[in-house]
Formats: sequence, structure tokens, C-alpha cells
Amino acid sequence: MLALVATSVLLGMSLWFAGSAAAPGLRTALGLTDSQVGWLTTSVQLGFVFGTAFVAIANLADTVAARTLFATSAIAGACVNLGLAFASSPGAAFTSRFLAGACLAGVYPPAMKMAATWFKERRGLAVGAIVGALTVGKAGPYLLAASPLLDVRTIVFLASGSAIVAAAIVGLLYRDGPHAFPARPFDAARIREVVASRPWRLALGGYLGHMAELYAYWTWIPAFLAASELRDSHALTPAGSTASQLLGFAVIAVGGAGCIWGGLVADRIGRAQLAYRALAISAACCALVGLTFGRSPWLVAPVALIWGFFIIADSAQFSVLVTESVPAYAVGTAVTLQVSLGFLLTTLTVQVVPAVVRLAGWPWVFALLAVGPLLGIGAVRRLISSAAPTGPAR
Repeated sequence: MLALVATSVLLGMSLWFAGSAAAPGLRTALGLTDSQVGWLTTSVQLGFVFGTAFVAIANLADTVAARTLFATSAIAGACVNLGLAFASSPGAAFTSRFLAGACLAGVYPPAMKMAATWFKERRGLAVGAIVGALTVGKAGPYLLAASPLLDVRTIVFLASGSAIVAAAIVGLLYRDGPHAFPARPFDAARIREVVASRPWRLALGGYLGHMAELYAYWTWIPAFLAASELRDSHALTPAGSTASQLLGFAVIAVGGAGCIWGGLVADRIGRAQLAYRALAISAACCALVGLTFGRSPWLVAPVALIWGFFIIADSAQFSVLVTESVPAYAVGTAVTLQVSLGFLLTTLTVQVVPAVVRLAGWPWVFALLAVGPLLGIGAVRRLISSAAPTGPAR
């Protein structure tokens, strides 16, 4: 059942970066500026924030069956994503991206909840597998973009088709496990109950530090690698070689293995301890990767791959901490609110990158992102020292 949910997430979340992967073609077709290219991803983030906020306020994640919410949202996302293939203006492209992000709010959080119903003591590994699948799924469009035979419409169609397959898998084959969370009727006070939990707030603080760098990295590291290959420190959408495009896929996709590793280690040493270590390594990579710009790929690639592995290794564990910090009937709302706030932050950091590239160049961009994981480390340290549970649930 875990494999089923993970496969569905991998296919469904391919919608996320369809626009970014097709950015070079869209830039030419629609005459996009550098800032507008960034909005191809930011629009998805804003849509996801809107969608998750709605789901949290309406308690949908705790009142609607996760299977139904997932399948319906994936089909809707596939449909609105097709608008990108036929967009005739930047506004139409951004609208399609926003709506796709809103629909994905009903895919990712329910998937984590579904996996959690099948695991208790190994919940870290289970949710880690889901986030790992999400990571590979988001990297998928970059792999497609590496083929010179695929144009914008083909990339968009394949992403939408993947989401429809994901909906069919979950809708027809999934069932809740023995640790299913009880459904409750709508309660307007549920968000207030979640926010009142100190362990939830500390886990959120660590998660926000993690998110401050994650999507800026995922969105812009392929462009960084292509610009490094060309030794052009101010290029935002360079046409990199097939090798650099494949590396762009690999440095994101390797996070799938990082999530599995993070889940295994967290189930052994504790969620917060794992998060602390992953944030520290990620912060170090933030500071170091700029020094490799314009140098040999044999120097750039290892740092980018290590960063890609550890930058996401702790993500699932923050979500598991959330599931363990609130009553069972509020888990869906707690997780959805967490990711909503995290993705709201990413809309800012994704847009900061092109501004810094124009002013100072690529070597300085990612060093600024180290502030996020450093602040996250502070929240995790308080969580470790508190009485909150940081290991596997018993």
C-alpha cells in the first residue's frame, strides 16, 4: 500500500514543475521576461498556498476521505494544467499554473495522511517514502526537458496524463490502514487548537527554515548549473547542454533517496535529531555551492548532489512531528496548515533569486539562503530540549 501511494504521488506531483521545465520554450513563445519566468513556479506556490489554506479552514483533510480528496484533486489538476499548453499570453500561463497548484493541495497532504494510517512505529520511513516520491515526481519534467524531441505541449500533456493515472490508482486501489485517523465534523476552532500546541509551533519553525531554501533550490539549481557550464554569472534561463539538464534532474531526484535515508535514521535516533543534522549539512552546502560556479563539473556536481540529498531528507520528519503533536482528529488540518505556511514563504524566496542574480550574479545567490536552515536549527534545538516527543510514536 505504501508503494501504491508513493507511486501515485510521484505521478501526481509531476504537475508542479511542468512550467519550469518548459520555461525555455515558454519564454520564446510568450516573450517572458526573467521575472516572469520565475512566476511560472511562484504561481504554483501561490495556488498551493490558497488551496491548502482553504482545505485547512474548511477541515476538508479531516472530514473528506483522503482517497476521494486525492483522486478528485489530481484529475482537476490534470485538466487545468492543460491550459499551459495552449496559453497565448503570460497571464493565461500564470493562471493555469495557479490553478494547478491549488489542486495539488488536495494531493500532497492527503497522501502523507494515507501513508500514516498504515504505519506507527515506522511512520518516519513511510512518510519519507511519500516525500521521496514527491521529490522524484517534481524532478520528472526536467528529465523530459532534457530530450530535444519534446516541446512545451508534449511536456505538459505527459504531466497531465501522469496525474490522471495517479488519480485512477488511488481511487480504485487504495484503502485506509489499521491506524486510520477518525473523521470529525467541521469545527471552526480546530485551527486554533492546532496552533495552541507548542510542539506543533516548534516543528513549524524548523519546517519554515527548511522551506526557505528548498523551493528556491529546486526551481533555480538547473539554471545555476547551466549558467555555470557557460560561465555566465547573470544568465537566468540559459540553454544548457543535455549533460547539464540531466544533472539538473539528478540533483533534485537524488532527494528521493535522501528522504528514505532520513526516514530510516529518524526512526532510529528521533525525528528532531535527524532534522537538526540535515539542516546543518544543507546550510553548509548553501554556503559552499557558490564557490564552485564556473568550475569543473566534477567539482560542481558533488556539492549540488550532496545538497540535493540532504535538503529534503528532513522534510517528511517535520510532517511526522506534526502528526505526533496534535490529537488524531486534527492531524489532517495540522499537516495542511503546516505546508500552507511553508509554501507561502517559498513564494518570497523563489522570487528573491532572480533579483540577486541580476545584481550580484550566481556565486552569491545560494549563500543567502543559508539563513533559512540556520533559523530552523534554532527551532529544532528548542524542540529537542523540550518535553515534546521527537522519536517514533509508541
